[in-house]
Amino acid sequence: MDLIVEQRGQVLLMGLNRPEKRNAFTPELFFELARAYGELDRNPDLRIGVVYGVGDHFTAGLDLPAWVPVFSAGKFPDIPEGGINPFGFDPERRVRKPVIFAVQGICYTIGIELMLAADIRIAAANTSFAQLEVKRGIYPCGGATIRMVQEIGWGNAMRYLLTGDEMTAQDACRMGMIQEVVEPGAELQQAISLAETIAAQAPLGVQATLASARIARSQGDDAAIARLFPDLIPLMNSDDVREGVAAFMERRPARFAGK
Repeated sequence: MDLIVEQRGQVLLMGLNRPEKRNAFTPELFFELARAYGELDRNPDLRIGVVYGVGDHFTAGLDLPAWVPVFSAGKFPDIPEGGINPFGFDPERRVRKPVIFAVQGICYTIGIELMLAADIRIAAANTSFAQLEVKRGIYPCGGATIRMVQEIGWGNAMRYLLTGDEMTAQDACRMGMIQEVVEPGAELQQAISLAETIAAQAPLGVQATLASARIARSQGDDAAIARLFPDLIPLMNSDDVREGVAAFMERRPARFAGK
């Protein structure tokens, strides 16, 4: 099994499981991850996902020989039925729940692009990032040319996209590509802890927050502002809002049901 999928409470754990190949991505591993994203999106018992890598490395990137026919066809292969593209290119078919990445060791090419399409990133202090495509005669086609610019700015992005040089976890955190650097071996538990904190919040409110921020990024501030109150109305009629107000008045933790 190239992807380990495990439900832990309200968290879906998705583990890249080709450690003997440094978790290099084959098309099938990518499709398995897409299916797991679809399960995260559909399953009402799941509130957040965590993606991690088994072994010493998150991923060495693409298993390039397996992808040459894909790239030569001039389009990305169709996502399997029930799956969701982890690159998040389609705003109408994007996982609606947050995803956290926990990375360590080598995190190259597709690993960075998948991470940039997620929402929060935790890295071990020994992580090395590199967008190596220019060293292989191609260029990043999984979103790095777009999202890395958004995350760390034009000059910083070009510094690494055009050279293929490695970036340390510390530099990635300083520039904003990573949110937290932890001791090697602690990255997955830290990601799970953070995921459990988010899962304890009101699910509808979390998803609405994520959707609003995505609109602002993809369509601009005005589009997001126009949706603020119209999208708030359904939440105001939810059980979760009633529970949140009751918990506030009674000075107790809220117990949200996502309804």
